[in-house]
Amino acid sequence: MTRDEIFKGLNEVFQDVFDDSTLEVEEETTANDVDGWDSFAHITLIVSVEKKFGVKFSMGQVSSMKNVGTMASILLEKLA
Repeated sequence: MTRDEIFKGLNEVFQDVFDDSTLEVEEETTANDVDGWDSFAHITLIVSVEKKFGVKFSMGQVSSMKNVGTMASILLEKLA
């Protein structure tokens, strides 16, 4: 899976979780950039990403996700 394919999937998950069909995430997108991205939404987001890509993140991986680009990099590694 390519990084572009991962971002396509991430955009679908973010649009669903935040109920915003216009939301487009980028490498540097953080919780501060998305309305409604609080701690509860973060948990929902992580679970939704895991389901979408068929992976399971460790607590260390989740806590290292400083932006969407980091999330994409971890997914690339897991799906390689």
